[in-house]
Amino acid sequence: MSDYVDIRGHKIGYRTPVYFIAEIGINHNGSLSIAKSLIDAAVAAGCDAVKFQKRTVEVVYSEEELNRPRESIFGQTNGELKYGLEFNRDAFIEINDYCQRKNIDWFSSCWDEASIDFMEFFDPPVYKIASACLTDDNLLHYHRGTGKPIILSTGMSSIEQIDHAVDILGKESLILLHCTSTYPTAVDELNLRVIQSLRDRFEVPVGYSGHETGLATTIAAAALGATVIERHITLDRSMWGSDQAASIEPHGLNRLVRDIRSIQIGLGDGNKVVYDSEFQIIEKLRRIDTQSHSHFYGVRKN
Repeated sequence: MSDYVDIRGHKIGYRTPVYFIAEIGINHNGSLSIAKSLIDAAVAAGCDAVKFQKRTVEVVYSEEELNRPRESIFGQTNGELKYGLEFNRDAFIEINDYCQRKNIDWFSSCWDEASIDFMEFFDPPVYKIASACLTDDNLLHYHRGTGKPIILSTGMSSIEQIDHAVDILGKESLILLHCTSTYPTAVDELNLRVIQSLRDRFEVPVGYSGHETGLATTIAAAALGATVIERHITLDRSMWGSDQAASIEPHGLNRLVRDIRSIQIGLGDGNKVVYDSEFQIIEKLRRIDTQSHSHFYGVRKN
């Protein structure tokens, strides 16, 4: 097992720069124009990747579920909604070209084997497995068969279920994400210390997928060592859609990425040193015999 997972040149590991994923998911509402605006927001904020979702609707949902009445911008049934939110190959070709021009990674959560086959056409740098799919052994095997790095979200899963999924996937090129699968998540159910617990138990890079309201607790996750951060993004939380309210808008995304980058720099490497910038303060304020204690300042850092 390597100390790092490589996602197309981004090294993901403990104390490496956070790999920030802006989850577009289904917040595009079936519109390529909205999708591109969300990609623009992610690029402007300094994110490393955007993520979509891909389903073969008739495989993931039963006929009964698709026929269930559900009013939406696409029609009166749940099936009309689900099909309306799925981009076809031409749309994803346009998204692929757009992300390449904007120099940002993109990939998807695939909810079934046919969706993985669909996405292999685009040679994604990594696959994300949603929390809902963690117990689908066949889908886990199929993901591993691609040979790509895998990000596994662990929401609504017991530690025994996570053990089983890791046994199937193996630890090579695997990243776990701590997650609580409610939208939005109550603060008292975030349990951010699980980030450290998962890292200790599995000895793989561990990140955080947040669905809470606000930014502070996601920033705390980065301070606790999350090496990947994923948050849903939206142009406007009041837009139609089931995930919009638990998402963050562009101005919040800018603040979040900025603050997490600053925190990671501020955390440093853990080695206590005396910086060159402190020596003028030593000369002004330190009340000791600096001649006899000069050997204490042998380690200096700019």
